Amino acid sequence: MNSEYCLEINNSNKTFPGVKALDNANFKLKKGSIHALVGENGAGKSTLIKILTGVYKPDSGEIIINDEKINLNSPNDAILKGISVVHQERNLIGRFSVGENLMLNNLPKNSLNLIDYNEVFKQSKKWLDILDLDISPETIVSDLTVAKMQLCEIAKALSMESKILLLDEPTSSISPQDANNLFKLLKKIVSKEGVSVVFVSHKLEEVFQICDYVTVLRDGKNACESEKIETLDRKQLVKLMIGREEQVVKSKKLFENNNNKILELENINTYLGHKSINLSLYKGEILGLYGLVGAGRTELAKSIVGIEKIISGNLKLNSKSIKIHSAKEALEKYKIGYISEDRKKEGLILMHNVLDNTGITVWSQLKRFFNFLNDSTIGKKVTPYIQKLEVKTPSNYQLVSNLSGGNQQKISVAKWLAAGTDILFIDEPTVGIDVKTKGYLHELIIDLSKSGTSIVLISSDMPEMISLADRIIVMKNFIIKGEKNNDHNYQSMSSSIMEFIHD
Repeated sequence: MNSEYCLEINNSNKTFPGVKALDNANFKLKKGSIHALVGENGAGKSTLIKILTGVYKPDSGEIIINDEKINLNSPNDAILKGISVVHQERNLIGRFSVGENLMLNNLPKNSLNLIDYNEVFKQSKKWLDILDLDISPETIVSDLTVAKMQLCEIAKALSMESKILLLDEPTSSISPQDANNLFKLLKKIVSKEGVSVVFVSHKLEEVFQICDYVTVLRDGKNACESEKIETLDRKQLVKLMIGREEQVVKSKKLFENNNNKILELENINTYLGHKSINLSLYKGEILGLYGLVGAGRTELAKSIVGIEKIISGNLKLNSKSIKIHSAKEALEKYKIGYISEDRKKEGLILMHNVLDNTGITVWSQLKRFFNFLNDSTIGKKVTPYIQKLEVKTPSNYQLVSNLSGGNQQKISVAKWLAAGTDILFIDEPTVGIDVKTKGYLHELIIDLSKSGTSIVLISSDMPEMISLADRIIVMKNFIIKGEKNNDHNYQSMSSSIMEFIHD
């Protein structure tokens, strides 16, 4: 045992039906460090995190915290040992105040055994102040930005006096500026509060920016263990993750405007607050919607496909005015699909299997041809997409809830690829996706456009946007700020886009 480590996992094994998730995996977290845990989707990262937080018990192996060999039988055991996790999906209670959320595990009581709210707000403010967060503890969580929710999650972890903080894709839904603020905060709590951080991310540029060490898992095994990040470059790290060099998808050729408008929005106003939205989408075009978190891009897509309401204006499909009342109608009547960024709430049915989730978009069209459905018929339709995206699952009958977050995202994408839509809205398609699959998805998007599918791409990943989109529309505060034809020159395009945002 080595006292320089606050956490050690030695020779950890974990098997689920049909798959060995961890195979003698090792992980060592040095005190006062930020340590990256990376790997492809299904490499074993989520399993390792769940073992560390007491959700899973390893089949074999040992866990050592501060030189003490321990057993973690529940998440509460992990908390008592000073381990907290901030998940990719927020776990705060939206209708509660910030103070209530921070102190939820230990709410102070008065002499009458009632919650002492003065003390709740007093104690929670202490932790907010440590993080230099200008947030009132009385603020209702649902009124916060996504970035501030993320920081409150970290404050909550600190309030439980955690010394080991696990961050799972912490920047997936925040802006680059918010990400930089988060990194400053992490460096502060490491140096001043004695916290050690495990940083799980697919954004390798962030790994190099913020982390001291890196551990790579591939197929449940260590591809490298506690390597100093300064000894590696991106090319070497990717090769450790996927077993070969990264294949970068080249920008598609410049889109030739064919004047074949497939979708038009004329002076659209929505219930959610969009004002006078005008845009056109051409056949085979990839139209990018860019903006910071909260710009109204996702909300606009939902309004178009009938999830939210359009209150005025004209929506035209192939030059004919239409009204769409639901996502079901959008798909079945107008062949318009929407890949949601929120896979758990909107993209998937977690307690159903892979086949059910992937096939749900094709049930109606298959029934028209065969009058009945069976697994074999559905499987023939959807399995090619499951295979193309390399979903790591023991079978098509595996519950989606048992898959890693990245593989869940692949299923969310695969079901819409199988649907064969004419227009496809794709909202943050590569969040939580490993570098290899990201390349596959980019190729699929380009291939879809070449085959005539019109795509509206919503992405906060500027390199992704500039690589893929033919035109880029920039949104801010639920209005369109500008539009640029994309020449795929990153330097010039990124500057032009940011000018619209900061205008």
